Amino acid sequence: MLKSKQSLLVLAVVLMPMMTTKIQAQTITLENIVDSIKSSHPMLKMYDHEIRSMDEAAKGATSWMPPQVGFGQFMTPYDVRLWHREGDIPGMGSVMFSGEQMFPNRKKLDAEERYMKAMSSVEREKKNATLNELIHDAKQYYYDWIMLKKKLVIVGENEKILDFMITNAAIRYKNGIEKISAYYKAKAALGEVKSMRLMFESDIIEKRIRLNALMGRNAMTAFDIDTAFTLDDYSSMVFDSSLFNANRSDLKSLEREIDLTRLRQETEKAALKPQFGIRYDNMIGFGGQPMQYTIMGMVRIPMAKWSAKMNKATIESLKWKTYAIQSQKEMIVNEYSGMAYGMRNELELKKKQLKLYEENIIPSLRNNYKTMQLAYEQNTEELFMLYDAWEVLNMKQLEYVELLNQSLRLQVTIARIIEKQ
Repeated sequence: MLKSKQSLLVLAVVLMPMMTTKIQAQTITLENIVDSIKSSHPMLKMYDHEIRSMDEAAKGATSWMPPQVGFGQFMTPYDVRLWHREGDIPGMGSVMFSGEQMFPNRKKLDAEERYMKAMSSVEREKKNATLNELIHDAKQYYYDWIMLKKKLVIVGENEKILDFMITNAAIRYKNGIEKISAYYKAKAALGEVKSMRLMFESDIIEKRIRLNALMGRNAMTAFDIDTAFTLDDYSSMVFDSSLFNANRSDLKSLEREIDLTRLRQETEKAALKPQFGIRYDNMIGFGGQPMQYTIMGMVRIPMAKWSAKMNKATIESLKWKTYAIQSQKEMIVNEYSGMAYGMRNELELKKKQLKLYEENIIPSLRNNYKTMQLAYEQNTEELFMLYDAWEVLNMKQLEYVELLNQSLRLQVTIARIIEKQ
């Protein structure tokens, strides 16, 4: 038994690193995250259930009014003695069975059916608008994570550089060719760099938690991301009403609301048409009275002046509601257009700045640092000069990554505005 337990323990020790490596090696692309959001986010499921609810309700749009059935006494005297036959005189009163059915106007039913079937279309567009927000939230967290990993690479390089400075400064101080203050300055900088690493690693954990939440998973599920990304080109895109009306789900939702308003007007107009029905009564008389019946045709006249006020007022109200929604659409399009053009201009500026950093600023500062390092190793420069060269290079490298992060944020915002998935 003891040997068996020991064997299991050894097996667990061997397999644990393999399992850990497998979990840590899991890499998720942005496409995987988007697919998970589409399939698992509870808010999207809520919209699906709401749409199904409306579609199910629409199946009853063509139902008729229920029939009415009655039973009771008809023209019966209170004096019970008069119910009975007296010689040749039959009794008075009868028992009546009654049935009534109204036949709905076919045009009204068709209008009501079209209206109810169209109701879920608004929710579908609202679902798409919500999905757009969720996807671009995920993109933002994803790109932030990539930039944090880039910053961690810079931090790792800085730690190696500062370790080199500290080690050399200690040796040179012992040999009397370096000041102790330079040593402590490098030690303090190393502490700041390590603190920066902790901050970046904490931010990565936060992005992972938020992405897990968007994917509908356990918030602490471990995974890594693919660091590939591209900066999109929007320089030739025209941000006009046709683009937004074709892409934006919230504008499509407003268009569906206009359609619903029109269909509701048709329903109200159809409600002004007459509605026919039939009533049948059967009487079984008391005291030898013969069986009798009544059959009546009925018609409701909703178009009468005193009964049509509500329908006509609703039709007029819906007309002005349509104008209001149309004005709202125009306002939103103008706002989106201005935002998109402004952000595209800012993004183009960021791209030009990034190019300067990539081709001029950072290569020059890196060469400056290498020159200072070579001079320091040859004892022709002091540690303070090398430290200053590193400090400027480090600052500009972090500025470059932050500038890239801002560019990606602008890209995500533009894609969010034009609803590009």
